[in-house]
Amino acid sequence: VQLQASGGGLVQPGGSLRLSCAASGFSFSSYWMYWVRQAPGKGFEVVSSISFGGDTTTYADSVKGRFTISRDNAKNALYLLMNSLKSEDTAVYYCAKDRNYRSGSGTYYYAGQGTLVTVSS
Repeated sequence: VQLQASGGGLVQPGGSLRLSCAASGFSFSSYWMYWVRQAPGKGFEVVSSISFGGDTTTYADSVKGRFTISRDNAKNALYLLMNSLKSEDTAVYYCAKDRNYRSGSGTYYYAGQGTLVTVSS
């Protein structure tokens, strides 16, 4: 399983970024996918999830209304559009897959180094 997140960078408060994740090594269209983040000195937080068909999405309260998750099963790709970014969004963002086939169990597997998002003026 390979999950490679990209698209992070330095952005000013109020700005936007679009993260992408290239997935391979598993049947992407059969798994719920997640974006999780780890802020400096803190634990992991599930930011958003999307069902294997893309018809169901969830968001953490902290990002609801600002972030949008999407996927393209034809391209084995996951995305996170982040608007109205705040300093508290600063974190390393990882894409992750559910550990269970065709299930939104909430237990996830992540791989790769993630992509760093820094929100600062």
